[in-house]
Amino acid sequence: MTLPFRHSLIAAMAAALLAGCGAGPTGQRADTAAAQAQLSAAAAEAARASASQPAPVTHTPPVVDDATARMLAYAERVRLMQPPELNQEIARLGEATSPSAQLQLSLVLSQLRQLPELVRAQELLARVLGNPEAQALHPLARLLASRYGEQRRLEEQLDKQNQQLRDVQRRLDQTNERLEALKAIERSLTSRQPAAPASAPSGNRARPTSP
Repeated sequence: MTLPFRHSLIAAMAAALLAGCGAGPTGQRADTAAAQAQLSAAAAEAARASASQPAPVTHTPPVVDDATARMLAYAERVRLMQPPELNQEIARLGEATSPSAQLQLSLVLSQLRQLPELVRAQELLARVLGNPEAQALHPLARLLASRYGEQRRLEEQLDKQNQQLRDVQRRLDQTNERLEALKAIERSLTSRQPAAPASAPSGNRARPTSP
């Protein structure tokens, strides 16, 4: 109920009370009926105004169960680990047969930033999502699966670019080797001295003829 309608309702009630106090015995019932009619009209108008106003919106905070909260805390702890610590955590989790351990191991593997380990992390998430007894972990597993898919796409793209770069470097090295071989041949040719012309033997000189 808005403030103007409250004021009108209060004014109608006050008018009814004043009319009841100032009226004599003969006109008391008529004044009371008039006051009731005014009250009914004001109440109906206030009800229509309240119905036309939108209901207040209440924001309910999302409910996070204990399993998801613990897993989020573990993910934050894993995010700060260095590669040696990550390898130790992988060894500690071992085969990871339970859904919680599988989800934890997937988080650790994703932090290594390597494509084979990321593929293994996706496989672990698929096991969690396929386990009906791990319903509490499914929302988080689906979120991680989406993120791992995007990360895998980027890792594959980066790996492809690195392979192309290695191929270009290999061809460049082969070209440099051929160029060095050609330079070596050129140096060997220019280092050779030209042979001196041979002189004619003295015994082959022509003798003068006698008259």
